[in-house]
Amino acid sequence: MPKIPGISASQAVGVFEKLGYRIVRQAKHVTMSNGVTRLVIPRQNPINAFTMGGIARDAELTPDEFRRLL
Repeated sequence: MPKIPGISASQAVGVFEKLGYRIVRQAKHVTMSNGVTRLVIPRQNPINAFTMGGIARDAELTPDEFRRLL
């Protein structure tokens, strides 16, 4: 069972913008970067919870930290 909820792409972008990530480009996916790490967020509504967990893990966030930033 995933510990991170499935959310919309715009909510995910908002969470990562709070962490200092900026949008690099947008198409069928939103690519964000903080200068070191690149994240690719699919434009699905909602994003699958397992996919969102992998993206959060790439950003070095724990499930609790991610939920707190929502």
